[in-house]
Amino acid sequence: MWIDAHLHLDAQEFVADRDEVVARAAAAGVGVMVSAATSLRDAERVVALTRRYPAVRAAVGIHPEHAGEVDEAAITALERLAGHPSVVAIGEIGLDYVRGVHNRVAQVDAFRAQVRLARRLDLPVVVHDREAHDDVERILQDEGASRVMLHCFSGPAEMAARCAAAGWMISLAGPVTFRNAGALRETARALPEDRLLIETDAPYLSPVPMRGRRCEPAFLAYTARAVAALRNVTPESLAAAVARNARGLFGVSKERALGASAEGTAEEP
Repeated sequence: MWIDAHLHLDAQEFVADRDEVVARAAAAGVGVMVSAATSLRDAERVVALTRRYPAVRAAVGIHPEHAGEVDEAAITALERLAGHPSVVAIGEIGLDYVRGVHNRVAQVDAFRAQVRLARRLDLPVVVHDREAHDDVERILQDEGASRVMLHCFSGPAEMAARCAAAGWMISLAGPVTFRNAGALRETARALPEDRLLIETDAPYLSPVPMRGRRCEPAFLAYTARAVAALRNVTPESLAAAVARNARGLFGVSKERALGASAEGTAEEP
């Protein structure tokens, strides 16, 4: 069984065929999907999806693009949502110094506030880091974060080594299959087995040979096979390691995913 450690199943790109997307994921061996929010409204929708699809877990958080949303009321709302049994992390949170170059102070404040919430609730954080590597590392260390997933990792191999040594998880997505991804391939080869996760970030960043198409969780197999080849292990061995790592970080399991039944039909996000 594969675990897609990060995607956005609530995205508008999936409105027309979300049921079929989930069915294709199951057919491809994806037994658990962790769908992350990027805003408070998204967080409500992602939690609703977990009631509709037993294989889906939720991460609730506010992305750095929406850092202006993060105030005391927003933290209270996230805390309420995090009480739902399907919520396994606070995320997607972090820093984006490409899109958010003019609001770095707000981003940093929002990031710190949500890391503190996660620590208070004893939940892991799912971290967005775009050209903000030094500040992301520093803030996570300052705040004493120990349960961390760096999603769609894009930092240098030296950063990956430091983060792995700190006990954090490195999640690799479709870009590891791209032609110009030499540094990511180095990271994929060198990561300790117990620090590695795989994700799609669907509907974004489709792996080769699906690049240019809408990404979906069934495409996880392409990224996983590429990573397995880089590490000189079988896909089955990699799947088992990733599942162990996801269970350790998120507490997800095959039995809960495939043996549970939906708690009723959710409203369409």
